Amino acid sequence: MNSFGRIFRVQIFGESHGQVVGVLIDGCPAGIPISPELFHTDLTRRRGGLQQGTTTRVEEDIPLLKSGVFAALTTGAPLTILFENKNTRSSDYEKSREIPRPGHADFVAHQKFGGFEDYRGGGHFSGRLTTCLVAAGVIAKKLLESIEITATLKEVGGELDSNAGIEKAIAKQDSVGGVVECVVKGLPVGLGEPFFDSVESLIAHAIFSIPAVRGIEFGTGFAAARMFGSEHNDSIVASDGTTATNHAGGVVGGLTNGNELVFRVAIKPTSSTPQEQKSLNTTTGQQEVFSVKGRHDLCIALRVPVVVEAVTAMVLADLFLLEQKISRVNL
Repeated sequence: MNSFGRIFRVQIFGESHGQVVGVLIDGCPAGIPISPELFHTDLTRRRGGLQQGTTTRVEEDIPLLKSGVFAALTTGAPLTILFENKNTRSSDYEKSREIPRPGHADFVAHQKFGGFEDYRGGGHFSGRLTTCLVAAGVIAKKLLESIEITATLKEVGGELDSNAGIEKAIAKQDSVGGVVECVVKGLPVGLGEPFFDSVESLIAHAIFSIPAVRGIEFGTGFAAARMFGSEHNDSIVASDGTTATNHAGGVVGGLTNGNELVFRVAIKPTSSTPQEQKSLNTTTGQQEVFSVKGRHDLCIALRVPVVVEAVTAMVLADLFLLEQKISRVNL
């Protein structure tokens, strides 16, 4: 569905070209200082149009705090935050009603919802809704002020230099993907549960809510399959759990082990590429050559790091509340 979390519970809603997109956060402790200015830095990092290779669609993204806040402090009631959609060009998507775009949810959404879905800009499937995830992440980070969560872009189009990766996309008149790495510092030992609610399971679940994610690996990830056990094992060197290496990425047995939590996320090339493509015309039943209209990113990975931070913070805030490591008194 559209909700995530057990205590710090996040629900997102809206469509790319609807009046608003928004987030409802239930279980947010009372007494947290909150104002529109708190969201500015992270929302600006997510916004398009600020660097080469991102969409020219730019929204103001001014958070409208509609419930759960009084006198600039959270009340403990459900927190509702809305963002208006003002810079839309819905006519660009008329053709996708007949010819679903490869790599997008157009075809499967139509099959699932019987034609009642909002197809404009991808509707509820759009990356526009990551605005809501970032907003939830801002609140979660506020709960985790002693924890440092940093996601960085490590690779674009197979290049370590992001500018070189974007130039490759421009030269090919195509889109490219990327790799984002996230590092979390300051976590205690023992967050998480074995098996289904392991830290890796919960983070992976949240990470795959980000459109365009194609894979995730923790620590050495897939490289571990080519290592010896004695090489991969992290020798414990101190009573706080510090290890000589961090091949596990900070998680053992589904629980945090006191070392840095480290994982990497693979982001696919943007499906809306400048290249001409073939797809099925659902009216004629024949394949046609067409090009995607509208404003799109050449590399969506450029805007993903802050979203990765946000969903990671959501997971960790929920775990801290479950472990009763956060209370209003400590804020």
